Order: sequence, then structure tokens, then C-alpha cells
Amino acid sequence: MKKFNFDFYKNRKILFGISIGLIVIGLIFNFIRGTKMDIQFVGGAMIKYSVDGEVDTDEIASLVKEETGRDVSVALSKTFGTDANQVTLSFAGNEAVTLDEQQAIAQSLSDAYADRTFNVVESSSVDPTMGAKFFQKCLVCLLITFVILLVYIALRFKKIGGLSAGVTALIALVHDVLLVYFSFVIFGFSINDIFIAVILTILGYSLNDTIVIYDRIRENRKLSPTKSPDALPGIVNKSLNQTMTRSILTSLTTFMALLVIYIVATVYGISSVQSFALPMMVGTIVGCYSSLCIAAPLYTMWAVHKGEKSKK
Repeated sequence: MKKFNFDFYKNRKILFGISIGLIVIGLIFNFIRGTKMDIQFVGGAMIKYSVDGEVDTDEIASLVKEETGRDVSVALSKTFGTDANQVTLSFAGNEAVTLDEQQAIAQSLSDAYADRTFNVVESSSVDPTMGAKFFQKCLVCLLITFVILLVYIALRFKKIGGLSAGVTALIALVHDVLLVYFSFVIFGFSINDIFIAVILTILGYSLNDTIVIYDRIRENRKLSPTKSPDALPGIVNKSLNQTMTRSILTSLTTFMALLVIYIVATVYGISSVQSFALPMMVGTIVGCYSSLCIAAPLYTMWAVHKGEKSKK
């Protein structure tokens, strides 16, 4: 196994700068494009059709808007194992799609595509109040997850400064959540339950990597002849270089598996899988980066500062 000798602590400003730069880029995209919320969170209506052949999403959106006078988002996906496609119409807002409107839309689509057959697969509506409550519950779930993780890390690594280890790990997780969120914005995916699933998965993945690093720091610190805070940067660098190969290979393996899933989903037009796999690929990379380049250097800075303060 290849041994590295990279000085993470010395180059921490560069490493932090890379993360800050990515966050700034994400904020710019977020300002330009805005956040696209799914009807699950903001309310609205959805109609899903199956159609035996190719159709144009822009043309369908224009036809539906002309028929109903409402803005609509159109998504096209393939039905796995068949030649049929699925067309999903999403209407944001307070109003449901009435039966008369559904019949008018179906007639309009049939007139525009005389050689195609549109069959309604699913029709549903979400009340805006219920959608907002669901979104709030998801945010509360994430907040509770962060608190539990902070307490767990603080207790597990109390011998190396549990609170500092927990807080810096939490900062790295927030860094991961932000960049995964920006990936949804940049790639144009809606914020929905898939976003929550990706975030929770990345939290577990990134945290596991950070815990492995903290475990190695604890073991190396135990074996160190001096317990002085001045020796901590060297101990942390040694620990990071010892675990770097494991972190990179694990992330690379996960990334390649997700890449295969994304390619298959793209070939078959499975948009729900695409919107999961692509942000997960981003999360895998940033999770590995944050564990090595954010959490551990921040923890070292905290411990060194605390040591210098106690000396004074």
C-alpha cells in the first residue's frame, strides 16, 4: 500500500480555500437559478402518463399551458424493459387539476400526437400546507441527526477532546450537505424526498470516514512519547497519511458503482435514479475530501489553540 507524506495542517489554508471557493460557486448558481422545490414540499398537482413513442417535452409544456393557463414542468422517462415512455406533468400552486382540465389536457395531447396513445398512470395533488409541514419535518429530522452525531462523537472521542472532535466533524458534515445541495441546483434537480435520502446517506458515509481518522489519531496519540499540543499536528498528519489510501480507494469504489448506476439510469431514462446517483457521486467525493481536509485540520487547530491558551 502506497504511503503518503502530505502535510495537511501546513496546507490547511489552501484546503479550506478550495472548499470556500466551491461554496461560493454554488451560491452563485443558487442565486442565478434558484432552488427548484418539488410539489412534495410546496404543494401542487401531478399527472403521469404512459405513451407509446417519443414526444417533445417543450411542445407538451406549451400545449398544456395553452390549455390550462398554468405553468407546468414536464419530465420524460422510459419505462424499464419496454419501449414506452412516461410523461410527468407537475403543477406548482394551490389549485388541484380538475377532472375537466385532465380531460382537456388528454384531448390536447391526443390531437397533437395523433399516432400516440396517452394513458393516465397516476394523478395526485399535494396541499401546500401539508407539503410545508412535510418539509419542516425533514429539516427537523436532519437537525436531530446532527445533534445525535455530535453527542456520539463527543462521547466516543472524549480522550482526545470530545467536543472539539464532534464540532469539527459536524462542520465537515455541514460542508458536505451544502455541496450536495448545490449539486441539485447546478444539475437542475428538484428538492424532494430523494434529496433527503441523499443527504442522510452522505452523512453516514462521510461520518464513517471521519471516525476512522479520529480512531487513528487517538491510537497514534496514545503511542506518542509526548502529549504536548505542539506534537499534535505531526500526529494528525501521520494519521491522515496512514488512512488516506483507505479513504480514497473506498470513495473511488463507491463512485464507480454509482457511475454505473447513473449510466444505466441515463440509458433507460430513469430520472428518479439519475437524481439520486449523480448527487451521490458528488457527495462521495466531497465526503472523502471533508474528512481528510476539513474535519481533521480544524480539530488540530482547535486543540493547538486550546493548548496555547492553557499555557498563557
